[in-house]
Formats: sequence, structure tokens, C-alpha cells
Amino acid sequence: LDNEYDKNHAKLTIKEANINTAKFFTTQPDEHETEASLPVTFPLFLKPISGENSKGITPESVVFDFRKYQAKVLDIYNTDKSRTLVENYLSGKEYSVSILENKSKNILMILPVEIIAVKNKNGHRVLDYEAKQNDLEEVIAVSDKKIHKELCNIALNSFRALGGKTMGRIDIKTSFNGILHFIEANLMPGLGNGYFSRSFLLNENMDYEQMILKVADAGMISPERVEI
Repeated sequence: LDNEYDKNHAKLTIKEANINTAKFFTTQPDEHETEASLPVTFPLFLKPISGENSKGITPESVVFDFRKYQAKVLDIYNTDKSRTLVENYLSGKEYSVSILENKSKNILMILPVEIIAVKNKNGHRVLDYEAKQNDLEEVIAVSDKKIHKELCNIALNSFRALGGKTMGRIDIKTSFNGILHFIEANLMPGLGNGYFSRSFLLNENMDYEQMILKVADAGMISPERVEI
């Protein structure tokens, strides 16, 4: 969990593993005082360096000029008490890939879904805090076999690079030209009616109880693996 909670640390780990992720840096108010000092060019996407459920992400997270960049950095510092992770804005499709690994039975499940966020007041499809809290997004199966395979590859490589064990969820987004990029990871995903459970339903037609049994079974240690 330490490897994914700090989103900057997670992206550094992913970058070292040669996995695509948007260019990024971290900042706080007055740290980058001019547009010329920014390591990454506009448009940018800004969010707290840690947190879950899109906390701190708002329609103002997508910025196209320095004034709005400064305003959002200040808002994150004051509201979330956090440094800001600043990334190149990826305007393409968004995906979440659930992973469940049962090492004792040599079973590996990699289950991608596409997330379609509603357009916010600025016309961007951003999975922000309000959208998540109110279930305003649509979650669908990934029907394109090529994209499905590419999502599985980048998700598994990311899971391995971050030291994931048994279960996790890797969030991925495409740039305007369709190239997949790691966004962030959740190595202890919630077991409610979220993306993890929906990925089992959409990929395996597996209901909630079946999913829970799969997760429980994957967490078991078989008798032959117990060391005394």
C-alpha cells in the first residue's frame, strides 16, 4: 500500500519500470512562480498527491493557463492539506483493470472495464469526486480485443512493479492519440458495488457472492504452503 498511496511515488516506480505514464511533477503554492518554470506544458491535470475516490478532483482540475493552475494548486493546499500532483492532461478514454491472483491454484484474472464519465460544466469527461459520489459515470465492457489485451498487459506490469499481492485495481487512460497511460493504482480495492465487482460481472458474468468467494479463496494459504 505504501507503493501506491503516494501517487507521485507510484508514478516514479511505474516510470522506472518503463511503463507509460503522463509527464508529471509535484508542487505547492509559490513553488513554481512563473509559467516558464513549469516542467510540463499545458493542458495540465491537477490533483492531491494522495487520497482515494477522486477526492480533490473537480472540474477545475483540468487547466489551460497559468492563472487557473495557480488557483487549483492553492485550492488543493488549503482544502486537502496536500501537495499537488501535476500531469499532462490525457483527454482520451478511461479504464479500470481489476486483478485477482490465486497463487496456490495458479489462477490469474485480469478484468478491464471502460469508464465513461459525464461531461462536467467545462465540457470535459473527468471522473471527479462529485461524479463518483453520485454514480454519474457509466461502466461498460471492453469489446475491442486489441485494446483488451493492451490493457491487461499494462495493468499486470503495473501491478507487478508496485508489488501488488492477491488483488488490486489499476486505472489507465489514453492520450488524444489513443496511447495507454498508467494513472494510479488501488491495491486494496473496495468490495462494494464499485469498479472491482463490476469488472467481474462484465467480464465473467460473475455475481457478487461468486466474486467474494473468489477473493476469499485467493487469500487462503493452502496447507502445503504453511511453514511450521
